[in-house]
Amino acid sequence: MTKSELRKEFLERRRGVSAGEVAEASRRIAERFFANVELDGVRFLHTFIRIPKFNEIDTSAIYMRVWRDLPEITTVAPRVDHGTGGMDGIAFDEQTPLAEGRWGIREPAAGALIAPEKLDVVLVPMLIFDRAGHRVGYGKGFYDRFLKQVRPDCVKAGLCLWGPLDEPIETSEMDVALDLFITPNEIYRPGHTIDASGGPPN
Repeated sequence: MTKSELRKEFLERRRGVSAGEVAEASRRIAERFFANVELDGVRFLHTFIRIPKFNEIDTSAIYMRVWRDLPEITTVAPRVDHGTGGMDGIAFDEQTPLAEGRWGIREPAAGALIAPEKLDVVLVPMLIFDRAGHRVGYGKGFYDRFLKQVRPDCVKAGLCLWGPLDEPIETSEMDVALDLFITPNEIYRPGHTIDASGGPPN
């Protein structure tokens, strides 16, 4: 299947997942994140803020726990520039007001600009991925352009409701492969699974 065909199929599949199932999947993904991602020495964690109408994974269980238990880590959220196609990282915390922009994306209304090269971990939204580390996103390229700017040792972690496709996803020179994928049931690194339990999500 082409990337556009996969995008259409998995957008439709995700629309069919109930709010309760997304909430449970998000909780399990957060648990796997904290159990398996090394956060010692991490100072800047970039995380997307979910778009409810897209039925995205809810990352609030991750960033709210960081605020509570790991105050030495600065959380950073994306702010998109639709004119240039670029994306900035803006520091945010529980006091930061969020403004809703295009597509219903909530972004920090204020906050310090954090350079991509300062980031230690980036949580990436997606629809589906393959075993080689490539993902299908929404097709606008914001994250790929942004991820080309981070350090080589920055952990690029994708969050997904489903496990990987067996067939490879078509790629271009614009695409950036990820280092890690967290699903409700497994954690994958390109080429192999490093943790698995439970059954497949509904």
